[in-house]
Amino acid sequence: MSSAPGSSSIEISLDPQRIDIDAVHAFLRESYWAQGIPREIVARAVGNSLCVGAYWQGDQIGFARLVTDRATFGYLADVYVLSEHRGQGIAKQMVGALFDHPEVQGLRRLMLVTRDAHGLYADFGFTALAAPERHMEKTDPEIYQRAAKP
Repeated sequence: MSSAPGSSSIEISLDPQRIDIDAVHAFLRESYWAQGIPREIVARAVGNSLCVGAYWQGDQIGFARLVTDRATFGYLADVYVLSEHRGQGIAKQMVGALFDHPEVQGLRRLMLVTRDAHGLYADFGFTALAAPERHMEKTDPEIYQRAAKP
């Protein structure tokens, strides 16, 4: 494989028609946060979110989506850049494009969950929860594995 390009040759696009569902699914089904996710779930999630893709030579090399009501709240999810293209600020460009979108200006709250990219998100003003005792969650981390069983 050729070496990764400079970030100036990367195209960032919010055009939903350009999102390659197969490419997004291929990455997410192997990710730590969505392992085993079915393609149809990825397609539905993408269709119901504001999405951005990163492209190099016509191929999708990155993706991010914002689950939002476009009025008060947004949840940043599924941010990735293929390993051979990392370290060039591509994720930062994608997240910036999402947050600059006119339909998400003035959101009162943005949230995300990350295991290892705190520095990236701190650049956008994200911090640890100010009042974690107010936040609750309900998770089912093995839902895709159970659904795959006959």
